[in-house]
Order: sequence, then C-alpha cells, then structure tokens
Amino acid sequence: MASSNASTSSTVSTATPTQVSFAKRADEVNSCKSDLNDIILDYLTIEGYPCAAEKFSKEANIKPRQVGEEIRSRHEIQNLIHRGMIQEAIEAVNNTDPEVLDRNPSLHFDLLRLQLIELIRAHNSNPISDITPALQFAADQLAPRAPTNSRFMEDMEKTMALLVFPPDKLDSSLANLLDPSLRKFVAENVNMAMLVSQKSRREASIRSLVRLRAWAEEKARSQKIELPPSMKLELDDKKQETTFLEPMAI
Repeated sequence: MASSNASTSSTVSTATPTQVSFAKRADEVNSCKSDLNDIILDYLTIEGYPCAAEKFSKEANIKPRQVGEEIRSRHEIQNLIHRGMIQEAIEAVNNTDPEVLDRNPSLHFDLLRLQLIELIRAHNSNPISDITPALQFAADQLAPRAPTNSRFMEDMEKTMALLVFPPDKLDSSLANLLDPSLRKFVAENVNMAMLVSQKSRREASIRSLVRLRAWAEEKARSQKIELPPSMKLELDDKKQETTFLEPMAI
C-alpha cells in the first residue's frame, strides 16, 4: 500500500501543469493604445474616409496623416466609380492630378473598359435603347489602345461579347464583368495610384498586419503549436458598429 501511495505521489508531482488557454494568453498581451490609434487613423486615411479620419485624429489627439482635401478627393472618386459614374470619375482624377492616368495606361484602360461596361449595362436595362453610344465609345476609346497590349485586346473582346449574348445567358467569365465587384476592384486600384502620386503608401498597414497574422498562424499550426481550431478575424461582420465610417456608395 505504501508503495502504491508513493507511486501516486510521484505521478502527481511530475504532471505537466494545465496550459493557460490561448484566449487568456491573448488577453494578457498589452497593446499600446497609441499604436492602435495610429493603425486606425492610417486605415481611415489610406482607404479614403476624410470625415472619419478628421474626427478620429481630433478625438485621439493625433496629427492627421494627409491633408483633408487629398483624402476627400480620393473618397469622392471611389464613390463615383462605385456608382458607375466612370466618366465623372476620370474627370475627377484628371482634375486632381492629370498625370495619374498618363503614368498608368493599364489603369486608364481599365477605367475606360468599365465605362463601356456601364454603357452596356444601361442598354441591357432598356433593350430598346440605342446601342450606338456604346459601340462608338468602344471604337473611339478602346479600339486604338487594344493593339498596344495583348491583355487590352482580350479584355475588349470579352467586354464586346456582352453585346452578343443576353444577360441571362452569359457564362461566369462574362457575367463577372457586370458584377459590382469589378467597380470595387477598379476603385481600389485608382485609390492606390493616387496614393502613390500623393507620396503615400499604397496600402493601409492593417492589411499587411492581417497577412502577417495569417502567415504566423499557418507557421504555428505547421509546427504543431497548440491553437484553437478556428481563429476568425471577423472582419466581414456587417453587424458591427461603424461609428466613424462614412458609407461608400455602391
């Protein structure tokens, strides 16, 4: 019996203590409030939320990253693109910095192509309307540029195919051209080009931090480090409050 008690005592004394849960360990990490404020202001500035950036910089007592007018112009241009007002967006870009599109012929072509798509979209919504404006625009704006780049030619041909097939008969590659996500994609590229022109970074720091976090999780799991089964960031939760963000029209 004594031998059994000794064995039990030995087992208890050498047992590994229960590890602290991942959530508790994460809570124990002290993040500097000023660093978090910098990340938030950086995001609002880079993504083009002028009112939010101005309000947050005042409340957090942080010096603004950009002149309000620079943020406001990018925000306005993104809004125009999201609303399908591409000609107005191009004019706004040229009024802000005439060299942006000259330095980025691919971006200029993407905007013009999106403008053609919007003309086709308008025609599809009213089939008895005149298709001539779309054809004329393609001939005047896209056709001269298409031969200079194989990607331009392919994109123009795919876009013109929207005129051949009924909207409900399009395959996925063509239907995607009419999806609002293309507006978002072009708007983001325009925003990045303008940021470069304004001597700013092309991307908010939080985006690189999210990629770094994903890489770290993948690395930890590959090395069998104990982690929760799921570690979602919940960045797409539309129910979360967006106190500072002015809406982006779509």
